[in-house]
Amino acid sequence: MARQARALATRQAVLRAAAEVFDQRGYAGATMAEILTHAAVTKGALYFHFSSKEELALAVIEEQSTWLAGWQPTSESPVQTLIDLGYAFAGALQQDPLVRGSIRLTIEHGSFTQPQITAYRGWSDAARMLLQHATEAGELHPGLDIDGAADLIVAAVTGIQLTSQVLADRTDLFKRMNDLWTLLLPGMVQPHALARLNLQPPQADRGTAAGSATGAGTGAGAGTTATAGAEPSVR
Repeated sequence: MARQARALATRQAVLRAAAEVFDQRGYAGATMAEILTHAAVTKGALYFHFSSKEELALAVIEEQSTWLAGWQPTSESPVQTLIDLGYAFAGALQQDPLVRGSIRLTIEHGSFTQPQITAYRGWSDAARMLLQHATEAGELHPGLDIDGAADLIVAAVTGIQLTSQVLADRTDLFKRMNDLWTLLLPGMVQPHALARLNLQPPQADRGTAAGSATGAGTGAGAGTTATAGAEPSVR
């Protein structure tokens, strides 16, 4: 058991180091030698777990799916849960190197021998499921194209996080996420449901960290609907 625990710890250390290098260098710029130095493990230990850079990169991408699978609903309102999931993702991009590295690799999927799109589909599937539940709960405008809305949300979040990374090293990501929800949701959500939503970022925002999968959001009924460009308030 102790040997198994050490092996798991070594694998996780390699994954984390690889994610940090991939986040900084991109797939093409990263080298196994740099990852090995960053992980502070032996060459044998690294290659015991991962036989190539591509295999290691794919394992880092899979961590994104693991993070998403660990997400738990934060509210009885599916739309509020979707909002909180967006803020949790923003917080993970600020704090978690595994998520950051995974996202960069996902965007660079064309670099792989077999392009990887599973992660994108996972996000679209999650958004689609929540929107379907929201339709059943009477929260959305009748006739809303659920598939189109889910794909639009994923594309919009991808775009704003890239913009935030380039322009502000993601320090303004919560503000941009707030703008997204404020401007996008009125076209999707019925007024009676929109009035009950909390569009504000979690309390620990303020451009630092926050929004882990266990700590984002307070759920529906907070009664503080955001306005476009508003300074994030404390939940």
